[in-house]
Amino acid sequence: MAKKVLVTEKLAEAGLEILRGEGYEIDVKLNLSPEELIATIPDYDALIIRSATKVTADVIAAATKLRIIGRAGVGVDNVDVDAASEKGIVVCNAPTSNIISAAEHTMALLLSAARNIAAADHSMKEGKWERSNFTGVELYNKTLAIFGLGRIGGLVAKRARAFGMNLIGYDPYCSMERAESLGVKLYDSIDEICPLADFITVHLPKTKETIGMFGPEQYAKMKDGVILVNAARGGIYDIKSLSDFIAAGKIGACGIDVWESEPCTESPLHCFDNATLTPHLGASTKEAQLRAGTQIAEFVAAGLEGSIVPTAVNMAPVPPEVMDSVGPYIPACQLMGSILSQISNRDIPSRLQIKAYGSLAGSDLGILIAGALDGFLSYRNTMTNVTPVNATAVAQRHGIKIETASESDAGEYASIVSLNADGRELACTLSGIAQNPRIVSFLGYPCDITPGKNVLIFEYKDRPGRVGEIGSILGEAGVNISTMQISAKTEEGEAIMFMNVDAGITEEVLAELREKIDFENMWFINL
Repeated sequence: MAKKVLVTEKLAEAGLEILRGEGYEIDVKLNLSPEELIATIPDYDALIIRSATKVTADVIAAATKLRIIGRAGVGVDNVDVDAASEKGIVVCNAPTSNIISAAEHTMALLLSAARNIAAADHSMKEGKWERSNFTGVELYNKTLAIFGLGRIGGLVAKRARAFGMNLIGYDPYCSMERAESLGVKLYDSIDEICPLADFITVHLPKTKETIGMFGPEQYAKMKDGVILVNAARGGIYDIKSLSDFIAAGKIGACGIDVWESEPCTESPLHCFDNATLTPHLGASTKEAQLRAGTQIAEFVAAGLEGSIVPTAVNMAPVPPEVMDSVGPYIPACQLMGSILSQISNRDIPSRLQIKAYGSLAGSDLGILIAGALDGFLSYRNTMTNVTPVNATAVAQRHGIKIETASESDAGEYASIVSLNADGRELACTLSGIAQNPRIVSFLGYPCDITPGKNVLIFEYKDRPGRVGEIGSILGEAGVNISTMQISAKTEEGEAIMFMNVDAGITEEVLAELREKIDFENMWFINL
């Protein structure tokens, strides 16, 4: 059955086509109420949103199948990331999709507020000609204070420099080297900057620290006639006190694109001609919408396939070189985990070791832990969705000690990954263009076979006639053997027979095999 993706806000058609091309079932359901979203979400493996949909803890609790939440944009403050992380759900965004559009809109607000564009336009459309009422100020040689020098703040700095502005900034996470490269003089506190700036723009996330970051105390310290802009997140400026300072003439003008509660159709600023107000247009360009839709579609598809999502906000980033070398082994670890779970005498292992050989020796194997645990626990019906986000926590919860190791010698193979669960060990390599997992060691027996959907494995004392005995019983039951391999431990006199069969085998056939043939072990595995 195809995985299902729920899209609750408008997404570029190119993004939807990417997901359809991967074989996913896409449902676009716009304007869902919180109650409707909670009722709808249990059927879906992925959720794609923009800024309007609120993914609360209640929504996440109802999401029994959800593996990934994709935000087609930058901020994820409308998602309860902690609740998602606890449930092993990846939360990702498209952080570079709208940065140019947001930076350009910031400059548009700066220019509009400085030159009274919106008020002059309104006056003209009323049939008036009031040039003297709309005298503005230049940006040239003025001081712009930028709060937040991340991607968007950095782009604004570059554009402001082109206007000949002097740049100062505040960002406790920005290095001196980056600030210098942007031509920004860093300050250590807000209070230091407020008296120096002719213009102020904020490019900060919505957090407990940034909400209400600018209020009466800060406004009072600013230059007379200062112009403020916000195209980041609503609430960073205290709007009520901002309107008071505009009314008093202390603040010359403002340009506001984002609001604490959206949609916002009225506020204390709506009555001022020198307040340029826009309805959250920072990302509203054709180019940004296309980038956001296609980028988030690619990231969600990666998450659904069990690959690492490079923009996941609730997991540590994986360097590209690590992902390229180790990432292809994630499905192999899932496969080995499932096989070991089905042949294990214990429900949950107390120790799980992942070991890399050959060219993988010394690699960071952290991203393979989730694959191994997911394969092992999914068969045990623990209802645990294991991802790189919560792999360590899941292992601890189930009392599993995780170990990793490396060895440079991979024998005749370029690379191998092995999985050991309480002494039972499998090893896989990858083969072909598709890099399909091939089992090269099974419980100490050397082999080289790609497992199919239905697998029969026999362990027995090696003697002539065993293949014929097994084949006869399966043949009479109408079970076709598609591939088979036998491996022996000569010194011990034991062997295994590993066979892929075309269809499921009934309990009656398995019971007959056990009754008529003397096995050490027999396992029927579904993958």
